[in-house]
Amino acid sequence: MMRVRAVMIAVLVAMLWAGSALARDLVSAADPEAVLEAAKGFGSAELERDEVGDPRIRGRMFGVLYLVTFYGCEAGKDCKDLLFYAGWEDAGLTLEDVNRWNRGKRFGKAYLDDEGDAVLEFAVNLNYGVTPRNLDDTFDWWGVVLREFREEML
Repeated sequence: MMRVRAVMIAVLVAMLWAGSALARDLVSAADPEAVLEAAKGFGSAELERDEVGDPRIRGRMFGVLYLVTFYGCEAGKDCKDLLFYAGWEDAGLTLEDVNRWNRGKRFGKAYLDDEGDAVLEFAVNLNYGVTPRNLDDTFDWWGVVLREFREEML
């Protein structure tokens, strides 16, 4: 009986240690530098601040300029979410075009802005963090969405 209890305690301690180690390795929107490092793995990227002081990444993939804006921030810090954004002036798309895109795609929401320009967005919740590998996969998906939108819609 003592042996079973000792094994159970050892397993519990190992699980708690592994969980705390994993928590230290998570990336969240509260760490813009870590998000920037992920972005740099997919092309040029630089960290800047928007007009209200929140972090923003300006990057380029496949020759397309995009932004990653940080949301849910408090005084420019402790952000919760990301929004990937790309826009094209005078793309010549119709409402039917963007509706067709939105019906057929799981990732990447398209719309026409107030000036009729094409916009592509991709919202990501990073509240509580994700692994660096998951964040890399998110940037990879953004790249897939950007490339498909450019090839199929523009």
